[in-house]
Amino acid sequence: PRAGDTPAHIGGTTVFGDNVEDEWFIVYLVREITRDFPGLAARIDDNDGEFLLIEAADFLPKWLNPENSENRVFFYKGELHIIPPSETPEQECDLSAPCPTIPEALALLSTRPKEFLAAEPIRAAVNKRIDGYPEKIQASLHRAHCFVPAGIAAVLRHRPSLLAAAVQAFYLRDPADLRPCRRPFHTFPAEQRVMTVVTFTRCLYAQLVQQKFVPDRRSGYTLPVPSHPQYKAYELGMKLAHGFEILCSKSSKVSPDSKRNVLSGPLWERFLRSLKEKDYFKGELEGSAKYSELLHMAEDFFQHSVTTPESSVEANPGDEILALLQTTSIDLKEFEREAACLPPEDDDSWLDITPDALDQLLKEARNEPLPSADEEEQKYDLAAVAESMKAFVSKVSTHEGAEMPWSSDESHVTFDVDSFTKALDRILGADSEELDSDDLDEEEEFGFSDEDDEDFSAGNQRQDQKVSPDELIGSLKSYMNEMDRELAQTNVGKSFTTQKKGASSVKATRSESAGPDSGAEDPELAPVDVDMNLVANLLESYSAQAGLAGPTSNILQSMGVYLPENTDCSGSSSRAAQ
Repeated sequence: PRAGDTPAHIGGTTVFGDNVEDEWFIVYLVREITRDFPGLAARIDDNDGEFLLIEAADFLPKWLNPENSENRVFFYKGELHIIPPSETPEQECDLSAPCPTIPEALALLSTRPKEFLAAEPIRAAVNKRIDGYPEKIQASLHRAHCFVPAGIAAVLRHRPSLLAAAVQAFYLRDPADLRPCRRPFHTFPAEQRVMTVVTFTRCLYAQLVQQKFVPDRRSGYTLPVPSHPQYKAYELGMKLAHGFEILCSKSSKVSPDSKRNVLSGPLWERFLRSLKEKDYFKGELEGSAKYSELLHMAEDFFQHSVTTPESSVEANPGDEILALLQTTSIDLKEFEREAACLPPEDDDSWLDITPDALDQLLKEARNEPLPSADEEEQKYDLAAVAESMKAFVSKVSTHEGAEMPWSSDESHVTFDVDSFTKALDRILGADSEELDSDDLDEEEEFGFSDEDDEDFSAGNQRQDQKVSPDELIGSLKSYMNEMDRELAQTNVGKSFTTQKKGASSVKATRSESAGPDSGAEDPELAPVDVDMNLVANLLESYSAQAGLAGPTSNILQSMGVYLPENTDCSGSSSRAAQ
């Protein structure tokens, strides 16, 4: 019903767990609803916020961010719409404009929907995730043979959706949940088991089959040797039986403490999380007397709110299972006849993925072409690595991250001499500030005297009077060259690759124009080959990743640079650099 400014609407919440495909299937349903009913507008988000925008993050306008996206993203007439801060797209966006209310957004959508249609790349990114539905539903299912109690087979025949609750109960079990499974099962004893076909989603099947679990001997469930042809069916059936038994043990019809069961579901968890977000506990420490008092008040309120049929949102799956068992007849003979002619189960080789297949999936997700191995080996240019890294470090970075150099056509970085000179002024002491305590300590340690300070201040005054950019740059270079001479005799200097005489002759000629302090006249001081060291270090780091994801491959791939596979057994980085 209508509540304040929010008009009457239909809404819902789904706990999709680990299966993100369930979430995108819901997006497909919502989109199709707005297409079949043109008068409807729909918005959808999850615990990450506007996840539709996250999917299309590479194509969003600059003004759009998580802080101003509320009530701006809608499905309308089967298409994604984004309402900008200004009502007309031609106007410049006002980033400080408040988010529209739902009535305001609906009014804009209904009167001028074409103006707010999301850009084609944004719509394409979202549509790519939901392409193939509804046909893709069948591809996400997996049919497997399971040796389960006859009661479970009967329950799943009437309510196959209860399978998800049972898998979740087993997958998220804790020692307290397994307490009823340390004795002969009360609801699903192991004596009445039958072979049947169970239809899982791929996510549920993976959750069940990948968990290693050994049943308690007192439960009555035993497994054959792993080489048994039906070992997997026995193991899956045993795990399902544990999940269903855990659900039934939490039923309010079985447990004497119904309050504990009401407070163990996802609805209570969301209610408690909401209380914490609204500072209901007023900063009290968890477990303190005041916190416990407030918690008991919240539990009583929640219990009275959900026990009435009108307000009960989520039914207890254990209650539903027990109700079905009471009203459903179980014919063991019929199950045995069906077990004799079961259809074959699906191949589960999709659980195993090779590194090459994973790389292909990642590149397809980034919409990047897949070059052949020959092209990578023949046309690969190591200079692209150095140039891409230079372009990356020249980008401006903020608290939101660094802008990646996506295109090689971007203009080169310009050098502002005046700004550089002012920066040097500040570094070299033209605008000197008072020394802090650390500076005073160093002064005493190295024996600086007041006369030194006077000479230094006098020198600064002369520098303020007669300083030029060329002199500043030359002075700085002389400091750097002196430092290079000292470091050249240490292990630090020996760790760098220097330029060869032939390669450095041109640069040496250019450096002579910088003045007598440039250092070009020193034959023993060969300049460091920056590009060579950069590429060699990157290749060494890439080789150390051993084919796995790491900082080098992640940074270079984000800039569109792909290194070929390391085909050498050893010393690949040094030989490639040479």
